[in-house]
Amino acid sequence: MSSPLERVRRAVGRTLRSRVAGEDADAKAHLIWQVDGERWHSPDDVIWHVNGDAAMYAGGIRALLLQALHPAAMAGVAGHSGYRSDPWGRLQRTSEFIAMTTYGPIPSALALIERVRTVHDRVRGKTDDGTPYRASDPHLLAWVHIAETESFLTSFQHFGDRRLTPEEADRYVEEAAPVGELLGARTLPLTESDLRSALEAYRPELRASPAALDTVEFLLRRPPIPWLARPGYWMLAAGAIATLPTWARTELRLPTSRFFDRVVGIPLGRLATAVVRWSLEPESRKGRWAR
Repeated sequence: MSSPLERVRRAVGRTLRSRVAGEDADAKAHLIWQVDGERWHSPDDVIWHVNGDAAMYAGGIRALLLQALHPAAMAGVAGHSGYRSDPWGRLQRTSEFIAMTTYGPIPSALALIERVRTVHDRVRGKTDDGTPYRASDPHLLAWVHIAETESFLTSFQHFGDRRLTPEEADRYVEEAAPVGELLGARTLPLTESDLRSALEAYRPELRASPAALDTVEFLLRRPPIPWLARPGYWMLAAGAIATLPTWARTELRLPTSRFFDRVVGIPLGRLATAVVRWSLEPESRKGRWAR
């Protein structure tokens, strides 16, 4: 008979897994882990470890906040993604994409990438100031990839189960690039230094549009999460905020003080990530959804 603590861990893990992967998590996990075929990555790759770590929970929040600073990317999300009407569905589709392209058979990963490209081809419109955009624009796709990769890497370095060496960080950036290029981005960075430089190069294009500030309100102040789960979510969000560049936080009207970072954001982010890692450990040992 399992202990009360073990039952709590399993209950929390099942809840997290169903929220992130969906009610059909077992079926998705079967397609990713159990179907035979060559994979792009193996357990020896850095991306295999980073993308399966609990730090991705804070990294995902951070990526959404950072990506929102590009008016075209934000307009596409606000106008076409359904993130307000179906936030969990969007999260589940994103987590499936990351899991399939990191761990799944290559034919299935390619099919999923093609589906996403087909959606991007249909998404177009204008930003809040009337500038036209296309979701299939390689420059815009590169921004989304750079912001996501930088967020996952930064979050892992703060909240992961170990710290990557500079060489490992470079390998992570390089291993993440091919999927971004298959989605349509071009000339993506292949080292951590180039990743930081590429992010900096986008700064003249970045600003907090009304839609971006609305996203901050939705994600941080009124998240679509049951009240009992909100303290843990807010702890992850605090960690995500504390690792954002000061200029990004200033634009998004988020805390920028060292006190917040040292006393609130980083400690709470570490604690919340540790709890997530603990709760998902049984599934991780089985080599299923969270590896």
